[in-house]
Amino acid sequence: MTNTTDHGTTSEAEVARADASYKRGARILALGIASTGVLTFAYFSAAGHAVGKQAYDHVSLLWAVLFTVMSVLYRPVEQLLSRSIADRIARGHGGGHPLRNPALLQAGFASLFVAGAVLFRDAIVNDLFDGDDALYWILLGAAVAYAASYFARGYLAGHKWFALYGGLVFFEALARLCFPLAVLVGIAHGETAVALGIVAAPVASLCVVPWAIMRHRRSHQGEDDLAAPAVSSRSDAQFAGSVSLIQLAEQTLLNAAVLLEPNAAGVIFSALLIARAPLQLFQAIQTSLLPHLAGLEVTEGREAFARAIRQTVLAISGFAALVTVGLLAVGPWAVETIFNQGEGQYDRGLAWLALGMGLHLVAGTFTQAALARGRAHQAAAAWLLSAGLFVAFMLSSVVADPLQRTELGYAGAAGVLCTLLYGLYRAGAPDRPPATG
Repeated sequence: MTNTTDHGTTSEAEVARADASYKRGARILALGIASTGVLTFAYFSAAGHAVGKQAYDHVSLLWAVLFTVMSVLYRPVEQLLSRSIADRIARGHGGGHPLRNPALLQAGFASLFVAGAVLFRDAIVNDLFDGDDALYWILLGAAVAYAASYFARGYLAGHKWFALYGGLVFFEALARLCFPLAVLVGIAHGETAVALGIVAAPVASLCVVPWAIMRHRRSHQGEDDLAAPAVSSRSDAQFAGSVSLIQLAEQTLLNAAVLLEPNAAGVIFSALLIARAPLQLFQAIQTSLLPHLAGLEVTEGREAFARAIRQTVLAISGFAALVTVGLLAVGPWAVETIFNQGEGQYDRGLAWLALGMGLHLVAGTFTQAALARGRAHQAAAAWLLSAGLFVAFMLSSVVADPLQRTELGYAGAAGVLCTLLYGLYRAGAPDRPPATG
């Protein structure tokens, strides 16, 4: 039996080999990102013990702002590269992938951030960091460095070089961890030393990126990606803009509570970090899922596409159930002990956050399906609506306790989001195939 495409036929053996290759790459990437998640946990745990509560709140806010910038401004270009390169490879174009449009978009996003940071410097320094100018420069430097890091991630993901991708993020997290450890052993002192790890991490990883990319580009000598003509610049910009809105909405779900409740920022951040840690592991699935789905839509058709989504959702559901049980058992202890935060303030389990995390993961799967099918605009609308509901709930006085309000609001918004994106998934692919950039 074969699957017919516009390029000929795909045998069952070829389909099986492609599926096995995808699963192998996803496992390798999952291992790298899981290790990265552990190291990120270790960074904030070490930071919580190395500095006092106020300094830890500053570091938490710095990371929350930076992660929002990375996700909203830089991850869209990563996903644009991942999708467009994978789509071109599926259509038989092994090299010569046009990078000019994504490079210009990434440079534009970085310039936008720099301009905004300069314009609102006083507010950032005084309102977020209580007058600490060093944290402002760390934020600025890290955000610029991550522009290059996320561009490289998209290039690696699109080619399905998942081992290199996992190695990149692992090395980045390892470099970051060294700084609070240096404070703990007495080599360095203070919150600035701890926070420097946040800017050192992407800079350190960039030392590996040029070597990794040049090594693999040798297999396509004579096909200069940067010299390739610009293709579908409007489509690229629209896709990146929609993904940027999705990322903005996602970071609103994950960080709005920290920003809206500065007096409880450390405790809320730590609780969310524990409950949402699996979201970082899901990056491995997400990073490998989008290029895989983009290829499936071209080569194997809707049935294979639906099977990939179904398998991913079932795996996520089982994993989320296990995490919920674990968080009910050790969640409060982890907040108080691992991060040295919230003693006596968080005596409940994290069941609602765990439920929200599971729904969030499933929604992320349906989001990747929408992106692969060219429905980025509709997916962005669903995310924005859910984020808006979450912010409205956080600003309300329905639940007095900010921690409990965060729990319930996150779970409810994730449920709405998952329902909307499932409906979009059931609607299928649009009549016109998506542009490939």
